[in-house]
Amino acid sequence: MQASAKRTILRWVHVVFALPLVGLVYGPIEQVQPYLVYFRYIYFPVLVISGLLMWKGHLLGRFFKRGQ
Repeated sequence: MQASAKRTILRWVHVVFALPLVGLVYGPIEQVQPYLVYFRYIYFPVLVISGLLMWKGHLLGRFFKRGQ
C-alpha cells in the first residue's frame, strides 16, 4: 500500500472518530450520558492512537524496519 493511501485512511479514521466529540461537547448532558462509556473506551483511544501515528508514525515505521 502506498504511503499516501495510508495517510488518507488514517486521516479519515481520525475525522470520523472525532465527530462524536462534537456531540459530546455540544449535546445536552441528559442525552450524552449513555454514550460516555463508548467515548472513553473506544473513540478517545482511537483518536489518540491515530493522532500519534499521523504525528510520529514515520519513526515507528523506521523502528520496525530496522528491527527486521
